[in-house]
Parts: sequence; C-alpha cells; structure tokens
Amino acid sequence: MSKHLHAVSLLVLILSACTLPGQPPGGDMVATQPPGSNLPATQPPVSEKRCGDGVCDGPENAQNCPSDCGGASAPVVTSAPPGPSGLGSTGAENSYRVTNPTSGARLYVQVIYPENWNGETVPALVLAPGGIAESDAGKASHLASGGFMVVIFDADGRGRSEGVEDYNGYIQQDGLAAVISAAESLPGLDVSRFGLVSYSYGVTMASGALARHPDLPIKFYIDWEGPVDRNYTTTGCGSNRVDGIQWKPCTDEGFWSQREAVNFIGQVGVPYQRVQSQKDHVQPNNNHAIDIVNAAVTAGLPWVRLNDYPPNQTYAVDSPPAMIPDSEDKRIDNYIVRYAEYIITEVLPTLK
Repeated sequence: MSKHLHAVSLLVLILSACTLPGQPPGGDMVATQPPGSNLPATQPPVSEKRCGDGVCDGPENAQNCPSDCGGASAPVVTSAPPGPSGLGSTGAENSYRVTNPTSGARLYVQVIYPENWNGETVPALVLAPGGIAESDAGKASHLASGGFMVVIFDADGRGRSEGVEDYNGYIQQDGLAAVISAAESLPGLDVSRFGLVSYSYGVTMASGALARHPDLPIKFYIDWEGPVDRNYTTTGCGSNRVDGIQWKPCTDEGFWSQREAVNFIGQVGVPYQRVQSQKDHVQPNNNHAIDIVNAAVTAGLPWVRLNDYPPNQTYAVDSPPAMIPDSEDKRIDNYIVRYAEYIITEVLPTLK
C-alpha cells in the first residue's frame, strides 16, 4: 500500500510542477478519474497525450481508447493537463476544474468530443453562454456533431462553479481566459483551429477576455446577436429587469466600463464573424450588429464579416442590409458550424 501511495504522490508532484505556456496563474485543469481505474504497482507511464501511450488522459475512455483505458490488464492512469496545482476531480467523465486566478473560484468545465472521436486532433470551440446562463451541453453536442471538440463552462457563481456572479465583468472575463488557456492542453485539441463562440450577452465576456488577454490561443471569434453596449444590454437604459437582472444605471461608468463589447471588439486581434437575424432575439432592431461590425472594421481587425456579406465593409445604420431570415433562427448553430469551417479553411490560411 505504501508503494502505491508513493507512486500516486510522485505522479501528482510531476504533473503539478508543469506550467502551461501562456496560462494565467492558477488556470489549472484537472481531469476526472475514470471509475474503476487502477494505478500500476510499477513506475507509471508518462503521458504523450495520445491513445496508446499507456496513460488514460481524461477524454480517453474505454470506448475511444481501449488500449489505455479498456481492461484490468492495461495500466490506467488519469493525468491532468499541465498546470501549477491539482484541485481534485469533478466526478464526471470529460469534466474538469479550472481556477479563476482573479477570484480564486474553481470553475466547472466540460468537454464534448465529436462522435467516434479516435484521438486525432480536431478543431475546437469554447462557448460563452448568453445572459447569465449556465453551460449548455445540448448546444455543445449539436456543435460537436459538426466535427468540433466543444468546451463549455460555468462562469463564477453559476451552475457547478464556485464564486459570485459578476455579470460578465473583468472577473468572469479572467475566468474565461483561464479556461481557454487550460483547454489548450486537452488531448485532441488542434490549437491552430481553436475558436471562441458567444451567444447573446456572452459577447461581453468573450470580447473582454480576448481584448484584455491578447496572448490567448484563440484563432477566431464568432458572436451571435450580442448586445454591444449598455443601451442594448438594458434594452434602453430603463429601470425594468432584463432576463431577471436589475442592471446598474447607465450612468454608472465604473460598472459599464467593464461590460461594453463595442469598446472591446477593436482589441480582440483575431478574425471576427457576427451572426445576426433580421429580428433580434431581444432588441427592437438589429442596429447593434452594425455598430460592432463597423467598430471592428474601423479598428483594423484582420478579418471582419457580417453574416455572408463580403468581409471588411461597414454599413449605415439608417439603411442596414437584410439579415438572416427569421425562419432560420432554429438553425443558428448550423450557421455557426458553417462559419467556423469557412474561417478555418478559407480565412486563417491567408493570414499566416
């Protein structure tokens, strides 16, 4: 028994000493121990982040990597992607904990792989949910069916994460940055095809994270109908609650200086795709799509596009172009998959 404990301690020490390049302090991702796994009595094998290396790395399981995870005769060791410290498992397959370095909260992260994933590298998307919602595994599974690894998480104070709700301000932006940095070491993630997708108010957290953490490995950003400033976020700066939130007055500069995507977008530094329907899901018009696209183009982002229109062009608010038909609203995730594939295959190669 003492030998087993010594082997476990040594493994944890080795893994804990590794530092993820570009990772914010404390942005550690710790994998779940598969139920029923056994540590070998001899020196544990070293993970090479591939099926067949003798190490069952979190997303590997008995189905997609039986040689590492399949039977009692195969040595099975769950290792964490490199990080400064281990925080324990979540108890669910392909789930992790990442520490927000700003708040100290441990954030719940889940990874959904494409069906029949065989351990090869695949493109990946991190999702920033709308409103102040929790992660959406159903939406992630839909996107994964398009061939993507999808990373979802609960921000501070939401769902299965620790911390306090920050309404997509700097604290939660820093948490998202930590999740992105830690995810870079996930088995199978192709960092050259790594994108960020935000839904609705998620635009604030996503654009803020990219603008304030320019070294993140994200290669492109897709935004679905995000409210771009305090006026749109509060639907007119009135006193009414929006999505159950009693927003700060629009005169509160300290609060809103952290939470306006139109002021962040010019600093995101990567190709940007805005997805906008003719009838916005919240706003009385879709002018905010034009506001943020114009700001991105004016700032000189490497590539900017509104829906399927030609890239890098601005628009007049008083004569906006037609947007995606409302009849297509239920297929928005199909648009996101198509846009991500287009950026990966047609846009990114031209920017190298």
